[in-house]
Amino acid sequence: MPAGGVECDEAHIGYVRATGRDGDVTDATGDRIRDYHQRTKHALTGYARGPQGLDWPNQPDPFRTFRGAPRHAFGLRANRLEASFTDLRRPGAVPASPLDEASLGILFEVSLGLAAWKSYEGARWALRCNPSSGNLHPTEGYLLCPDLPGLSGGVYHYAPGEHALELRAEPGAAWSGAFPGGGVLLALSSVHWREAWKYGERAYRYCQHDVGHALAALRYAAAALGWRARLLDDWGDADIAALLGLDREGDFEGAEREHPDLVLWVGPSGQSPDPEAFLAAAASARWEGKASRLSPRRLWWEAIEEAGDAARKPRTSRRREVPKNILPPQRPAPTPLSAVDLFRQRRSAQAYDGATPMSREAFFAILDACLPRGGAPPVDALPWLPRVHFVLFVHRVEGLEPGLYLLARSEEGEEALRERMEAGWAWSPVEGCPPHLRLRLLLAEDFSQASRIASCHQDIAADSAFSLGMLAEFEGALSEGPWAYRQLFWEAGALGQALYMESEAWGFRGTGIGCYFDDEVHRLLGFRDETFQSVYHFTVGTPLEDPRVTTLPPYAHLSR
Repeated sequence: MPAGGVECDEAHIGYVRATGRDGDVTDATGDRIRDYHQRTKHALTGYARGPQGLDWPNQPDPFRTFRGAPRHAFGLRANRLEASFTDLRRPGAVPASPLDEASLGILFEVSLGLAAWKSYEGARWALRCNPSSGNLHPTEGYLLCPDLPGLSGGVYHYAPGEHALELRAEPGAAWSGAFPGGGVLLALSSVHWREAWKYGERAYRYCQHDVGHALAALRYAAAALGWRARLLDDWGDADIAALLGLDREGDFEGAEREHPDLVLWVGPSGQSPDPEAFLAAAASARWEGKASRLSPRRLWWEAIEEAGDAARKPRTSRRREVPKNILPPQRPAPTPLSAVDLFRQRRSAQAYDGATPMSREAFFAILDACLPRGGAPPVDALPWLPRVHFVLFVHRVEGLEPGLYLLARSEEGEEALRERMEAGWAWSPVEGCPPHLRLRLLLAEDFSQASRIASCHQDIAADSAFSLGMLAEFEGALSEGPWAYRQLFWEAGALGQALYMESEAWGFRGTGIGCYFDDEVHRLLGFRDETFQSVYHFTVGTPLEDPRVTTLPPYAHLSR
């Protein structure tokens, strides 16, 4: 039995509490989420509690389906899009596609759909356009739409293995009237067990990373269609659970539960609908399908359940539009690939060559893509000011001294970091760096060994051109409510996807790192308290390819 895991039977309903039934938000829930964060830290003296080994017979199925739900198969049409990756970052450069079945199929194909199949010595596994910790894919996608050309209105689950929609609910005549026009709703949920199977208690963090990855992948795909995308942060978990049918216990009998995460408004129009109108329209819906079971048996990790319960989000006031910095346009990416080809090409590097340098131009451009700009994906989908900043271990960038650098994504963030870090860092401006990029040199020194150790002794952190840790405004976010804990990881995941895409566009490859020694990073920087916390690591460099692994097209199995 894995340490800390308890086997759960079919009647176990612990996960139901995390479906978002609203309750009073108290300081106690904030303390509980802080306790979860502390107990799931990796340290040099020991790792967070996890399985003692991988239980291969119980590996979760990466593809959920709803048995008995009518299925609508999409065509494979993404190759029709000719927009370049640079076009996506220039507001108005891509004409808006019509809001119809064909365009929605493209949206899913290049965001949550398959990117390729890999095979090695008889083993075969799928890769997707949205990154995932360990390629386990806890994130499920849903579409809520009115009647559209080629597609009836309803609540649909996306089945990426077949590139198809499964009709979960037919809400009735009032449903289409609830939409303000010019867009649809896309929702995400998580099956925490998919990550917990491998990572144990820390899996809740990784699920939130993957929500951020998926959010950013959807935003990039929307941009390729000339559409907008915005997270509706006023919606509560109970609203999302009710509209997706996640609170329907009978539909998940014997199957792993899904936890509501977020809702996006996507389409040519930037309107933001009210959840109440959808809930009223869905009250008389006819539901279809039963969730497939993903593992023969599964373990209940109490820490994950408690975190999900503590971080559930009630309905809140909608944030006002966040003013975006007026920044110069991003530098055009040199890739000859179309945006669609780049979406499919994205991979996580398994190893780096430890030798090839990155140009200073590429380095600055990759970081610049992580700043908030109006109309520039994926950061513009987030309705809050930047709360995640970068500490960078620079190893091989032409024209830059190897050393420890810091990039604050807001002026206020830099001020707060200076206050909370020990005195003695240089905070020197970087020669040749664009003025709007707040890149500061803390200390010129070889930090390759320090970066390797900080990232759980992984060579990819040191063999890259650079690696980084994402520093979140932890206490400031939690002062809004314990659910902001999830949002910090979503922001980090979205930034990770930006780093993935920009690295590919400049001829390099990125890798997200969820295993790192939290407090070793904090000690290195000399943080005086827990105002900032490390929430994600990332590394970028020149990958080493394994010639033994064969790459196959993503949907060749559909033609057969």
